[in-house]
Amino acid sequence: MTTATAAPSTPDHIMGVYNRAPLAVERGQGARLWDVNGVEYLDCVAGIATTGLGHCHPKLVEVLKTQGEKLWHVSNIFRIPGQEALAKALTDATFADVVFFTNSGTEAIECALKTARKYHTANGNPERVDIIGFDGSFHGRSYAAITAAGNPGYVEGFGPRLPGYVQAKWGEMDALKALIEQPTTAAVILEPVQGEGGARAMPESDLHQIRAWTRENGVLLIYDEVQSGMGRTGKLFAHEWASDAAPDIMAIAKALGGGFPVGACLATAEAAKGMTVGVHGSTFGGNPLAMAVGMAAFDEISKEETLNNVRDVAGYFNQQLSGLKDRYPDIILDVRGKGFLIGLKVAPVNREFMAMARDQHLLVAGGGDNCVRLLPSLLLTVEEAREAVEKLERTCEVARAKAAA
Repeated sequence: MTTATAAPSTPDHIMGVYNRAPLAVERGQGARLWDVNGVEYLDCVAGIATTGLGHCHPKLVEVLKTQGEKLWHVSNIFRIPGQEALAKALTDATFADVVFFTNSGTEAIECALKTARKYHTANGNPERVDIIGFDGSFHGRSYAAITAAGNPGYVEGFGPRLPGYVQAKWGEMDALKALIEQPTTAAVILEPVQGEGGARAMPESDLHQIRAWTRENGVLLIYDEVQSGMGRTGKLFAHEWASDAAPDIMAIAKALGGGFPVGACLATAEAAKGMTVGVHGSTFGGNPLAMAVGMAAFDEISKEETLNNVRDVAGYFNQQLSGLKDRYPDIILDVRGKGFLIGLKVAPVNREFMAMARDQHLLVAGGGDNCVRLLPSLLLTVEEAREAVEKLERTCEVARAKAAA
């Protein structure tokens, strides 16, 4: 019998699956982070669109302290009042009638996929199992989620892909229509604005058309708004920029907890008709701590003043970044995205550009199509946006000098 060669151990004893930046973070406040040496950074990563209200928002901190002294965990064998309160807030604000709470976006996606297939089984159509996804998408790291996204780098080496997942090409609408019309199709899953895929925003006209085709063919529409939702684009959810394009099922997470692990799968009562007692569950999902923080985060993010800030500052940001692209066309090739989900397609290798920005004390995230992403706090000010642009300009100067060397 042969055994796999042992992976080299790491000094920190952490499994070596992360390509971490050489930055050890100690504390944060608002849009700022400080490392263990006291060096300050402007944070335009926000835990990858997760600390939506900035670091250590006082209302979230206070709620967490208060709830932490009352009750942490009881399991879903009992009613949890905080779940009911947050579920009502979410359904009142959206298309949905029911909510299942999770700990992460991946778990919310898993629930969404199971809900879609169960719906067709409940309707007497168990053959309808195919889930249509898109190239460039990212839905999390569970086996179903990586299969739905189909990114080769995430699925290779884990054995056969799960059956019943079909890939569509972004923007090829005629081919997508043909897939939707197949009698075995259960659902379409898409990100209204792709995050990891390079900040690609699906045109509102395409969202309208996809919604119409799915309705015509009895196919469910799932939105992955884990990254694009919770105010990130200047509306509570990104699909709201398109009229009459609401989904049947939606997965959310990240900023829903303001940095605390919270996720949710939202659905219409019709779409969730197959999710009966015992078919799904979670030990930690919807725990009292998460619900208290999630409710406080939702209250703050859903305020019109918060959403207005995203729209206003993002408008300034986009204008300034477009100007930066004009001044450095050899470095910045494209500015894309929506709201505070901003992508810069760059000429240098994006990880090298990220390191150059970090040297300017600016933190940005990576993305597909050689993009870097700016995913700042929804409360970012114009002054902080101006500072980010100045740091990016210095980064472009460094990149230009390095290219010329």
